[in-house]
Amino acid sequence: MNPRILEPFFNNYLKVKITMAEKKYIALRARLLLTLACFMFFSLPAGAACRNPNFVMAPSPWIVRAAASDSGFVNITWFGHSFFQITSSKGTKIITDPFRYLGYPMPEVWPHVVTVGKETGNHNNVGLANGEPLVLRGMKPWGIDWNEVSTTVRDVLIYNVPIHNRAWVESFKGSAFVFEMDGLCITHVGDLGLPFNEDQLNLLGHIDILLVPIGGRFSMGPENAKQVIAQLKPKIAVPMHYRLGESQLERLLDGPYPARHLKTGTFSVSKDTLPPSTEIFIPRVVWHGYEED
Repeated sequence: MNPRILEPFFNNYLKVKITMAEKKYIALRARLLLTLACFMFFSLPAGAACRNPNFVMAPSPWIVRAAASDSGFVNITWFGHSFFQITSSKGTKIITDPFRYLGYPMPEVWPHVVTVGKETGNHNNVGLANGEPLVLRGMKPWGIDWNEVSTTVRDVLIYNVPIHNRAWVESFKGSAFVFEMDGLCITHVGDLGLPFNEDQLNLLGHIDILLVPIGGRFSMGPENAKQVIAQLKPKIAVPMHYRLGESQLERLLDGPYPARHLKTGTFSVSKDTLPPSTEIFIPRVVWHGYEED
């Protein structure tokens, strides 16, 4: 069955499933993050300023957005599905939603941090990571509620944003994660099912690089992904959670954003080398022995 046929149904269903208590929880998280932002802006190095500037710049004159002058190069590698490695210029390595075998090569990774936005086997294979990384789980056991994550690891600030995933039977909870490093704001939105509401946008704030699902089965499809890109206005959007031979990527690239097809699964970017306006970056990965175009 074509997932596009069911997308309006899921959109309406997910809206119903978000309860008033959950809306209040997200609003509370927004207020708590505002308080955190006030304190962090006194102590963070120049260049870190992901929170919504409407939150952190008004009305008090002493709440000042940090300048984005310090900027090293960040490396981002896509291993397939929702699994990325993000490496700061100081060598801090973060992996996101590591999978079990899905047909992609299983990489050897030695991260400092593992983030898990969804407690299923294709997102929470933390045992893949070598060493003794810090594991940050966006969800409490069994996915019944959200954890609150807001921490600094070496040179990287990490916090999470509550979201709802998409599913065939019912919606369920998940987490997006935001990473501040080298003057860049990077967000991995997990298996997001719908465009963001106002409280979630306040939590996310300014985003330079967006890692966004387009698969349309257990996450949003390309049409909603375009809406999220329009909401956040990142300089770079990287599609994820799709496989070779599917039409989702073609639908995403059917305007209005220019696309850059990469020759490898890794790209490097700094604050100074971001595109002037939104571009879609498409890394190359191997799936079942064939490269995704």
